[in-house]
Amino acid sequence: MDSISHEFALELLMQDADRIKKLIRNQKNSLCISQCKAFEEVVDTQMYGLSRQVTFAVRLGIIKSDEGHQLLSDLERELNRLYSEVYEDQKTNKEA
Repeated sequence: MDSISHEFALELLMQDADRIKKLIRNQKNSLCISQCKAFEEVVDTQMYGLSRQVTFAVRLGIIKSDEGHQLLSDLERELNRLYSEVYEDQKTNKEA
């Protein structure tokens, strides 16, 4: 059985994080992102799943704990930025 390289594991986790970002970006122009509880639950579920994957990879010793935390922190920061953009756009559109 071949072992999984650190770089490969980190790349897979980053790809999963990118999928979550794309999920948000694809809904950015939709009212659903701010008014749809189901969409928020999907994002929460995806974030939880990724955090479990990161925890598993750390427990296996494939990635370092600080790398996993940084990956999740970066993703949360990016998601917060995207949410803020959507809310600001909607606020601007309502005022116009």
